[in-house]
Amino acid sequence: MPNSAVLVVGGGIAGIQASLDLADRGLAVYLVEKTPSIGGRMAQLDKTFPTMDCSICILGPKMIDCLHHPNITLLTNSEVKEVEGSKGHFKVKITKRPRFVDESKCTACNDCTAVCPVELPNEFDMKLKKRKAIYRLFPQSVPNTFVIDRRGTPPCRYACPAGVNVQGYVALIARKKFLEARDLIRRDLVLPSVLGRVCFHPCEANCERGKVDEPIAICALKRSAFDYAREPTREKPETLQKKYDIKVAIIGSGPAGLAAAYELIKTGYHVTIFEKDTDLGGMVRYAIPDYRLPKWVLDDDINYLVDLGIEIRKNTIIGRNVTLERLREMGYSAFFLAIGSQKSFRLGIAGEDLQGVWYALEFLRSANLREEIKLGKSVIVIGGGDVAVDSARTALRLGAKNVTILYRRSRAEMPAYQPEVEEAEKEGIKIQFLASPKTILGKNNKVAALEYLEMTLGPTDKTGRRRPIPIEGSEQVLQADAVIVAIGQTIDPSAVPESIRLTKGTIAVDPVTFETNIPGVFAGGDATLGPASIVEAIACGKEAATSIHRYLKGKDIRAGRPMRPNKVEIIPKEDIIRKERKPIFTLPLEKRNESFEEVSLGYSEESAIEEANRCLACGGCSDCHECEKACSVQAIDFSQRPEELTLAVSSIVLSTGLEPWNPAPISEYGYGRHKNVLSSLEFERLINASGPTRGELMRPSDKKHPHKIVFVQCVGSRTQQEGLPYCSSVCCMYATKEAILVREHEPECEVNILYMDLRIFGKRFQEFVTRARDEWGVKYINGRPSVILEDDITKDLIIRYLDVFQEKIEELRADMVVLCPALKPQADNQALAETLSLELGKHGFFKTRDPLLAPIETNVDGIFICGYCEGPKDISESVTQASAAAAKAAETTMHSTLR
Repeated sequence: MPNSAVLVVGGGIAGIQASLDLADRGLAVYLVEKTPSIGGRMAQLDKTFPTMDCSICILGPKMIDCLHHPNITLLTNSEVKEVEGSKGHFKVKITKRPRFVDESKCTACNDCTAVCPVELPNEFDMKLKKRKAIYRLFPQSVPNTFVIDRRGTPPCRYACPAGVNVQGYVALIARKKFLEARDLIRRDLVLPSVLGRVCFHPCEANCERGKVDEPIAICALKRSAFDYAREPTREKPETLQKKYDIKVAIIGSGPAGLAAAYELIKTGYHVTIFEKDTDLGGMVRYAIPDYRLPKWVLDDDINYLVDLGIEIRKNTIIGRNVTLERLREMGYSAFFLAIGSQKSFRLGIAGEDLQGVWYALEFLRSANLREEIKLGKSVIVIGGGDVAVDSARTALRLGAKNVTILYRRSRAEMPAYQPEVEEAEKEGIKIQFLASPKTILGKNNKVAALEYLEMTLGPTDKTGRRRPIPIEGSEQVLQADAVIVAIGQTIDPSAVPESIRLTKGTIAVDPVTFETNIPGVFAGGDATLGPASIVEAIACGKEAATSIHRYLKGKDIRAGRPMRPNKVEIIPKEDIIRKERKPIFTLPLEKRNESFEEVSLGYSEESAIEEANRCLACGGCSDCHECEKACSVQAIDFSQRPEELTLAVSSIVLSTGLEPWNPAPISEYGYGRHKNVLSSLEFERLINASGPTRGELMRPSDKKHPHKIVFVQCVGSRTQQEGLPYCSSVCCMYATKEAILVREHEPECEVNILYMDLRIFGKRFQEFVTRARDEWGVKYINGRPSVILEDDITKDLIIRYLDVFQEKIEELRADMVVLCPALKPQADNQALAETLSLELGKHGFFKTRDPLLAPIETNVDGIFICGYCEGPKDISESVTQASAAAAKAAETTMHSTLR
C-alpha cells in the first residue's frame, strides 16, 4: 500500500515552507538537511529586500514551527544516499551523521564551548571569525543543540605507532592547559616524559603544517605538557582497583613491558613486572645517555606506574631465578616477554679482542652507571645508527679529544636521527663516510689504530639503500686509543625460555596478536622487532595487552584486527599565514663536553603556547573530552555512530539551494589577497548583529570604520571567461539592500555601486532602487572594473573601471570593496541527481519538464523541485514555488493513497 509520507530534501526557506504546507495538510513529512540546523542561506542574511525586514525574524518562527509540528520529523546532519521505487512507492536510504551530543539532554548552555580548546573557521560567518569544535551553527539554530565537528584521525596521530592524541594535547597547550594536556597524553601513553625528549616523532614527518612552512614541534610540546604541569612535589595517583582476580606476568621492564603493564592494570588485572636488573627501564635506562634523558625523568614516569599498583620483582632472571612453569604454579595466567635486544653484534675482524674495544650497549651501560671508563684521547665509533651517535657523544663527554664515526655508506643512507647527527658534528665529532673497518691494530695487546677500506656505493639492497662495495687497494689507517662497535644488536637466546620458538634472531610471534607458539605467552618490543624505536616498542606492548585481555576473557584475539582509524585526507590550507617553528632552547656548545647535563632544554611556557597555536586542527574535534567534563547534564556522547535509516515515501520535494561562486579566479580583483575586498555574503555577515563584529561596520585590515565602500555587481555572472554565463537574478537587489545597510550603520559613509545593467523587474524592486538612490544617497555607476589595487601603506583600495557613459577609464578610492558574485548550483547536485535519476540543466541546476507549463516537475514522476536548486531567485519567489511543490506532492501522495 502506498505510504502517505513525503520527503523534503533541503532545510532552507523553500524546504521549510514546503514541509509546513504538507504537514498542515495532515501528511507526514521527513525534512532532511545535511547541516546541523535548518535555515539555509536565509539564516545568514541580515535583512531581506525590498521590505528590509529582519531575516531571522521571518525565518525563526517558521523554523520553530517545523521543530514542533507533530507531522514533521527533522533529520538534520543527514543526507540521502539511495532511492529506489517510483511515485507512491519510493524507498529512501538516509545516512544520519552523529552529533556526538544527545539532543534530548542538551540545554544549549554553552559550557562546552567555554572549555573546548579547538578553534576552527566559522563557515556560517564565512570564515570571518572562529568557532569551537563543539558549536551551534548560529544562535537560533533548530534544533538548538550543539554538535561536535569530528572529521577523523589527523595525520600526526595516524602516523604515531602508539596512537597518541597529538592534536588533543597540542590544542590544550595552545590554551595554556598544561595539566589537562599532561593527563590526556597519559591516557594513551606510558613513559610520556621520556618520549617528550627522545622520541623520533614520525608524527612530525606527517604534520600537515609542514606543507605550509614547518611541522609543529610535536615532541617538544609533549615535553612542555609535563614541564609546566609538574607540581613542586610529584602528585601521587590513586591505586587502581582490580576488576579481575587474574594475574599477568610481564618479563622485562623496557618500553614494551611497561606499556603492556600499564594497559593491563588500567583494564583491571593484577600485574607483576619481573626485571633482571636493580632498576626498571631496560635499555631506556642503560643505553640512553643523560645528556639526552636525565634519569630523574625516567624515574618519574616509572614511579607513576608503581603508584598505580603494578607489582615489581627486581633482580629476577627468568630461567635462572624462576621459570614460566613456576610462574603458572604461582597463579599467573598470561605472560608477556619483553626481554629486549641486548646482545651486540661483533665485527668479525682481526683485533676485535684487543683491550680498548668496546661494544656500544655495554659501553653506554657502564657510562650510565657511572663506572670508570678509560678511553684515551682518540676514539673511533663504528656504525651509523642512533646507538653509534650516542656512543660518540658519550665518549666526548668522558674525556676523549678526537672522536670519529666510521660509516660504510654515505650520509643519505645513514639511519641515525639526523638532528642528533647534526648536534654531534656541532660538538666536534667527525664522520668518515664510505669507510668500512678491515683490521683493528694493536700494541701491547691494546688498541693502537684501525685500518679501514674506502667504499663506493652500488645497486640498492633489500633495505632500499645502496650497497657498499670495497675499493680494492684503498686501505687507510686511523690512530685510535679505543674502538666502540655499534653495528647492531640481537636478543640473547639464553634469556628466552627453551619452549619459545625463535626466527632470524628474534622471538617468533603472530604479527597481529603478538602471541608466541605457546598459548597465553606473548612477546613484543625489540625481542620481536629487532632494534626499534621506543614508541614502536610501546605500540607492541599496547597491542599485546589487548590480545592478553581477549585471551583471558576467552575471546577471539584476532577478530577485528588490525584496525586502522579513519585518516583525515582533505585539509584546507588557504588563508594560513606562514609562521616559522619556534626554536628549542639548547645548552651552549661550550658547556656540553664538560658534563652530561641535558642538551635540549625545551620551550619556555610562552614559546610552547605560541608553537601550539600553529596547529591546523586537521581532525576538527581533538578528542580531548574537555567538553564531556564540563557538561553538567552529561549530554556529550562520543559513542554515537552514523545511523542508516530507510524511509517509505510517496513523493519527494527537492529544495537543496545554491552557493555563491568564489571570485578568486578573477585575480585582478584581489579577492583572497586584499583583506578589504569581501564577497557580498561575507559583508552580510560582517554587518549582521549576530555576526563576527556584532554588527559594527569595520574593515577587516585595521578594524576602522569605512568612509567609502564600492559594490561591484555581476562578478562571475554573464561571462564566457572566468565565471558563469547566466544572470544570477538577485545580485542587483542584494547589492542595493547591503548599500542601504551601510548607510543605516554609517550615515556618513559614501556608497557606490558599479553595475553593467540593473535587473529590477519584480515586486517593488524599481521602487527599492529609487529609494536607495534618492533617500539613502547610494550612487549607481554604469561601469565595469578592470583591476582593484591595494595601497601598501593604508590598505585602501583603488578601483579602475570603464565608465560606460563617459567611455573612459576612471578611478575610485575606497576603504572597502564588496564583490557580488554569481550564484551557482550546490557542488553535490550531480551526485544527488544520479541518486534520484534526475536530469540537470546545462548550468548544473535541476531541470524541470517545462519552465512555463511544469516549472516544479522533474523528469521523474513524484519528484518535485523548488527554490534555488532550480535556479537563482529571490526569497518570495522561492516560497511561492515551495508552496506549489508542496501542493503537487500532496496531490500525488493523496491520489496514490486513494488508489
